[in-house]
Amino acid sequence: MLTLFHHSFCPHSRFARLALGEYGLTPRLVEERPWERREDFLAMNPAGTTPVLVQEGLPAVPGAAIIAEYLDESHGSELGERRLLVRDLGGRVEIRRLTNWFNEKFFEEVSGPLVMQRFYKRFMPAELGGGSPDTDALRAARHNIRYHMAYIGWLLSTRNWLAGERLSYADLAAAAHLSVADYLGDVPWNENEAAKIWYAKLKSRPSFRPILAEILAGIPASVTYADLDF
Repeated sequence: MLTLFHHSFCPHSRFARLALGEYGLTPRLVEERPWERREDFLAMNPAGTTPVLVQEGLPAVPGAAIIAEYLDESHGSELGERRLLVRDLGGRVEIRRLTNWFNEKFFEEVSGPLVMQRFYKRFMPAELGGGSPDTDALRAARHNIRYHMAYIGWLLSTRNWLAGERLSYADLAAAAHLSVADYLGDVPWNENEAAKIWYAKLKSRPSFRPILAEILAGIPASVTYADLDF
């Protein structure tokens, strides 16, 4: 049995869920509040971050990037031409580069601050950093997303998908991080038509459906979030 320890609003967790969905795998989902630092969770991932994938009888697989590599090594050949990490060496480098761009740079500059300020801090105790959102951090994230959107549009000007001619981990990472910003209504879709069309294709995929169906308590989704024709 596969179990994914995740948080529904964690973009790295969403990336792992999208990847699992593309492989046709349906894990048992266990919601983890990483700021609580449960001892059992820290035993699986001392870094205390989500997601962590656990397969019965095997060591825990911590972190989005490691989960992606694990899934490719254990199930990649089953997808054939739909493999999310292509066989070509140069193509693998580009996929990893862009996946890292969104899981690290986009997260640091956009999705991480948005999630922390607009969601996590609502539930975190004050001694752990909870409380009112930092408006300067939110302003910076909303500014930064514009150049990331422009970069996505630039990539798509010569490619069908972000890293090449096929769907890859790069697309799933970008979509996972954009999805939390889209839920909050912080994506300027009217500024880049190419990025909007690309994202519409992604969120129409079956792997995206469970994520689009989730609603966070106390925070309604934006009007574009679950609309496939936005």
